[in-house]
Amino acid sequence: MRVSKEQAARNRERILKATSRLIRERGILGAGVDALTEAAGMTHGGLYSQFCSKERLIEEALADVIAEKSQEMSAADVREYVSSYLSAEHRDAPGRGCPLAALCSEMPRQSEGVRTRFTAGLREMISALSEPQGSGTKQRKRDEAAIAMVASLVGALVLARAVTDPKLSNDILRATKANLER
Repeated sequence: MRVSKEQAARNRERILKATSRLIRERGILGAGVDALTEAAGMTHGGLYSQFCSKERLIEEALADVIAEKSQEMSAADVREYVSSYLSAEHRDAPGRGCPLAALCSEMPRQSEGVRTRFTAGLREMISALSEPQGSGTKQRKRDEAAIAMVASLVGALVLARAVTDPKLSNDILRATKANLER
């Protein structure tokens, strides 16, 4: 049975959303094709009719969620964004959170295409946190401050998720937030 263009577009969107959630929860290596098709409510054939490979699906799902998170970041002021990013709610819901923090440790072992999408997302996050002020020394300092902020945000979230001690996890978030607010 043929699927309409509208239904195919809805299926594609459902696959991308399910994949982006699942890879943030389980990691790329932990999200096999069987799990991805099940999460999207699709068959292998349905998935492969939209994406020629798992790698291509991961690339597009990563680009999709990065674009979504960039829009959220643009809508908030920096102080609100930092507070939300370094919250227990964000820490405890990786499937709905920042793809950079959820997937950064896997990137060195991924394909060039996946790493390129990740790099573009990192650049978007840095750019969103760096207020353009022309060129020269002033802009370079703003860019460096934005890079340091992104590294602090992502690093703190990764560490807060990694430890088994809830107090230490909360302390990591709190201390990083306090440091960035200075």
